[in-house]
Amino acid sequence: MRFFGRAGARRTTAALLSTVVLAGLAACSDEQSSSRPPLDPDPVATPVPEDQLTLAVWGSRAEIDTYERLMAEYSVISETSDVEVVAFSDREEAMAALAAGEVDPDVFMASRRDLSWLRDEGRTSPVDELLDERFVEFGDVYSRDALLAFSADRRLQCMPFEISPTVVFYNTDLIDFERMEARGLEAPSSASRWSFEEFQAAAEFATRPRKGTRGVYVDPSLAGLAPFVYAGGGNLFDDDDAPTSLAFSEDSTRDALETTLGLLRNGPLTLSSRQLAQATALQWFRRGKLGMITGDRSWVPQLRLTQGLAFDVMPIPTIETSATTGELTGFCLARRPVSLSGAADLLVHLISDDVVRPLTRTGFVVPANQQVALSEDFLQPGRQPVEAGVFTDSADDMVIPPLLDTWGELQRAVDDQVAQLVTAPGVLDLEGASATIDFASQLVLAPELVLDTGEEDSEESGDSQ
Repeated sequence: MRFFGRAGARRTTAALLSTVVLAGLAACSDEQSSSRPPLDPDPVATPVPEDQLTLAVWGSRAEIDTYERLMAEYSVISETSDVEVVAFSDREEAMAALAAGEVDPDVFMASRRDLSWLRDEGRTSPVDELLDERFVEFGDVYSRDALLAFSADRRLQCMPFEISPTVVFYNTDLIDFERMEARGLEAPSSASRWSFEEFQAAAEFATRPRKGTRGVYVDPSLAGLAPFVYAGGGNLFDDDDAPTSLAFSEDSTRDALETTLGLLRNGPLTLSSRQLAQATALQWFRRGKLGMITGDRSWVPQLRLTQGLAFDVMPIPTIETSATTGELTGFCLARRPVSLSGAADLLVHLISDDVVRPLTRTGFVVPANQQVALSEDFLQPGRQPVEAGVFTDSADDMVIPPLLDTWGELQRAVDDQVAQLVTAPGVLDLEGASATIDFASQLVLAPELVLDTGEEDSEESGDSQ
């Protein structure tokens, strides 16, 4: 569903002033017309036309309402711009509309995973110099990694706005670390870090067949397993800059997968296919029937509204190192906005506290602005989750993947096979399955290399005959 919102406001103060002044001049003119010759009217300043800017965003209804309210306020105070908000329910819908030419925004929200495509299509304009001209100081406000994530060709292409890491949500009624410790079970001593052994112990503790509860669920997909691959010291790709393949066949990656799959393939501890046919994993968690699930900050508002659900968050467990993955979102300038200066001014406003703090208070957002992320606007003391700082700490551990313009195609090519790593019955041939996944990824990431290899193999076969 697409929402469209008009965030413009007419200015009436100047018009009222003009009416009063002209009325006064007319009265004076009538009184003095007999003694003085008529005066030429004073020149009236020509009003400066306002730039009609379009801002494209996506998000929840609460986020969209906040954007529309804030842009209406901005349109009132801005002397040069009137802003229209075009809103979409999610990234996929927004990108589809942009690609189809259904929307032509001057400033728009973009996921970092789409940055390569946006640049290839000539949709963006670098923002670093424009921000410098407006005295925007990054300093300690934005992490170096967040800025680098939206950089290419030594230029800042878009301005980071949200950085949402994958974390572990857990039901505090099903998983009580103090009770676990009292029983001699492995349990974390703080919310900032825990081992995979403690993670597994928590899953076992939450699994209670008589009550129909299961311990853990991780989405069996490339995105779902990626945090555990990195936390296990593995690599998702064969190269961080110009990948030609996934790296599931690397020893370090297979070691990480062996550890992770040892838990996720343990049937009694996780949701069955029958349960997943009845409801989603998130629905099972909201019903109080699932101990742990991996997710991001956007889940928090709906979990808070779930009656009787007590929950908190922990980072992705450490296998070899602290690591996770996640989503980065920024604001970009169009290549040819209606007004470059007006669009740049709007961008500066979007990353200001006047916008970042209200958006953060909706509960959906982990702001890239570190000052706001460490404030009560984000931490929201007295509300679930108690350990909200886990989100900001985990953001520091996020592994930034290579810039690709084939993310969607890659996921479609390998996700069924990745899912089989978790769901396939019997003994898993991890080595063979990893090789199959890597080959499927090569057909997307570097098809020319696969074709060249195939031709060479054919030639060698012909020579040997």
